[in-house]
Amino acid sequence: MTAVTAAKRPRVMSGMRPTGRLHIGHYFGVLTQWARYCRTADAYFEIADLHAYTTGFSDPQAIRDARNEMVIDWLAAGVDPGSSTFFLQSGIPEISELQVLLGMIAPVSWLERVPTYKGQIEALGQEIATYGFLGYPLLQLCDIAIFRGEEVPVGRDQAAHLEFGREVVRRFNYLYGGGEQILVEPKTMILEEAAEVPGTDGRKMSKSYNNAILLADDEATTTEKVRSMVTDPKKIRRNDPGNPEVCSVFALWKLVEPQHVAPVDRDCRSGVLGCVQDKGDLAEALNAYLKPIRERRALYAADTAQVERIIAEGTQRAREVARQTMINVRRAMRLL
Repeated sequence: MTAVTAAKRPRVMSGMRPTGRLHIGHYFGVLTQWARYCRTADAYFEIADLHAYTTGFSDPQAIRDARNEMVIDWLAAGVDPGSSTFFLQSGIPEISELQVLLGMIAPVSWLERVPTYKGQIEALGQEIATYGFLGYPLLQLCDIAIFRGEEVPVGRDQAAHLEFGREVVRRFNYLYGGGEQILVEPKTMILEEAAEVPGTDGRKMSKSYNNAILLADDEATTTEKVRSMVTDPKKIRRNDPGNPEVCSVFALWKLVEPQHVAPVDRDCRSGVLGCVQDKGDLAEALNAYLKPIRERRALYAADTAQVERIIAEGTQRAREVARQTMINVRRAMRLL
């Protein structure tokens, strides 16, 4: 989820649940965009640990342990804490306070009709059907509203969450605004879907599928994983003509070395290029691509005190913005 608010530079707010080490799907899908935001926007990046408790509440230590590993990968990927703000969601109590106050006016029926609510319960089981899980979209709204986000670029799967948030903001301003816009109604901006990064088994890359190439993997591990990747099942022998469009290796070429796509496409279809050679070439190219990321990662992993300091300082800066928003909210609700 990403929120943009008008300022001298547009304010961008995006975040991730702490899940530990990230994979190249996260890198190509999100982190490269975050690195650009550092150069073009007033960027805020959230370690969404409260969100993690909505499904992972039974293992709080795992959530805590995952924080630094994830942030180390942000830093390794080139997300610059010097020109952006990293912050811990639970370190901004104003977010939780705003959730409580908006929860007083958010109808349960609005939350229940969010499509992902019933779908995820069916997928993950009744154990997660908690008050916190029901209120997940409201907490997402508070992440945006506390920083006065105006435009929110989201994937289509998040559009329903944002529409719910817009309705809550409209209701708040109607009840308490007195004609003023106390909270900003975020505008939905549907992003073009990023290219899906395939895992080694051909499915979407995910640690839960055990098919991911991690940013933290060394060269030997990366090579081994690439060599295990699924290719065109109809290309059995080296000289058989293949269909690169169904090949996971070909999909990664598009991300790692776009200039190499045309000759791979040609040679695969003609039967000149065999899958074993193609995988070896990709492993070499991918390791070269990841080398500077791995070098940065090693530096930050060796200095966890610096990582903790980046998070603490960013959280303090973010909290100053949140405090001002809550002054306005409390005043509007006659709590001051």
